[in-house]
Amino acid sequence: MTRMDIESIVKRQRDFFATGATLPVSARVAALKRLQANIRAQEKDLQAAMKQDLNKCGFESYMAEIGMVLDEVGHAVKKLPGWAKPKRARTPLAQFSAKSFILSEPYGVTLVMAPWNYPFLLSIDPVIGAVAAGNCVVLKPSAYAPATSAAMAKLIADTFDPGWVTVVEGGRKENSALLDQRFDFIFFTGGVTVGRLVMEKASRWLTPVILELGGKSPVLIDRTADIPLTARRLAFGKVLNAGQTCVAPDYVLVDRTVKDRLVEELKKQFAAMLGPDPLHNPDYVRIINRKHFERITGLLEGETILAGGQSRADEVSGWIEPTLVEGTAGCKPMQEEIFGPILPLIPVDGMDEAIAFVNGREKPLALYLFTKDPAVEQKVLARCSFGGGCVNDTIIHLATHDMGFGGVGQSGMGNYHGERSFKAFSHEKSIVKKALWLDLPMRYMPYSETNEKMVRMFLK
Repeated sequence: MTRMDIESIVKRQRDFFATGATLPVSARVAALKRLQANIRAQEKDLQAAMKQDLNKCGFESYMAEIGMVLDEVGHAVKKLPGWAKPKRARTPLAQFSAKSFILSEPYGVTLVMAPWNYPFLLSIDPVIGAVAAGNCVVLKPSAYAPATSAAMAKLIADTFDPGWVTVVEGGRKENSALLDQRFDFIFFTGGVTVGRLVMEKASRWLTPVILELGGKSPVLIDRTADIPLTARRLAFGKVLNAGQTCVAPDYVLVDRTVKDRLVEELKKQFAAMLGPDPLHNPDYVRIINRKHFERITGLLEGETILAGGQSRADEVSGWIEPTLVEGTAGCKPMQEEIFGPILPLIPVDGMDEAIAFVNGREKPLALYLFTKDPAVEQKVLARCSFGGGCVNDTIIHLATHDMGFGGVGQSGMGNYHGERSFKAFSHEKSIVKKALWLDLPMRYMPYSETNEKMVRMFLK
């Protein structure tokens, strides 16, 4: 697609927005219902596309992508009329007689740039928020998941007027051309390096952005933790999508008194989940491409392997079995976000050492704590800054409408999900409607001592 093509698409979206067709709440609800119905009708095609791109089995593609999107869009359909209503606000006595209220308005033409690891979920979830808020959308899926990108292009074309929501497929050339356009809001999910570029490009027009990035999400395991259950829930978080998850457990800080037990329990859980030969398990997700496969396997070179470590390549990429590494601050897997099924285990002498380790690095997108001690829980949650997380579990904090999902510091800015998605893509206009029957004179010139006394009476 040429730069002129993309310029034409953005102009078409802007012209469509100018018609006001996206503003009626009833039109937004109807559009979201069409999306809901078409996702259900095309579910098999979407699952087949994710199987082709990532070898995702039907269960995982529904549980971690399609089902979550259907849940999100159903929630939006139900709640949108309430979200969009004007919200009353308290009026200060000094502004008597008046009423104050807040109106939510769409930004206009928005850009959603999505990653490859959850190619359906992380594309359509923000689109739901943008449409619910009344925006037009240009969706740019990742070129690394071409089958899912094509399936979503069909889904969107079957659901929306092309001026309302459209999909731009392609790679870096299309990304660059899109970021050179003027959008009213940009929602980006991906890595820190590209996130910086998005923010730099957006600054030209002072375009507001939400950046959903990543980082090295730690797991802190206290000596009081239930080790068998900890291992099961930790293994789930690492095996899901073969570790290609922005909130996947990236490394473990484990009290050295329970480290050996944890290793043995993790071995049992990996075997229970993937069987004796994970590299040939038909339900185990493949690494997205050869480049990432070689990057991840390269992180194991020269490291002490506690479990796993084997890999199998195919003509596209390959599989890497869940691998435990004897971790240190300087080991290879600790130098970058792993984004794969490798888990370094670093022993610590208590949670104070673990907290200091976490706080000595960039703020992570997620943090997971396993403990039975309420005092340890309180200390970790109070002293560590991170986007979100779990106590005694992994991953699941993002699967709720009633809490925002997002990062802090280098792991991102802004959040979404549920009503927060609507708010993310909305500008709140604050309005004071003043009565005509009364006009207090104290604010007008010429100023007087009497009026100043009145002002001081109201403002103190």
